[in-house]
Amino acid sequence: MKLRKMLLLGIPAIVVWVMGIFVLGVFLIKWFWMWTIPELLPGAVAAGHVAAKISWWTALKLSVLVALLAAITNISKD
Repeated sequence: MKLRKMLLLGIPAIVVWVMGIFVLGVFLIKWFWMWTIPELLPGAVAAGHVAAKISWWTALKLSVLVALLAAITNISKD
């Protein structure tokens, strides 16, 4: 009974927490891109070599890439 109550309350909370962190990561990547890239690479942005803004889809892909790289580096440290 106690385990069932813990599972009913704990698993949805964990899922919401993970989804919130993921959405926050996508938002931060999109925001940091728009904030830093045009200032760091103004010539490349003006010439069209680098995008000044990225789409949500691109931010999502970058978030997955960063998560995979972080997982790989943590695995190799053990």
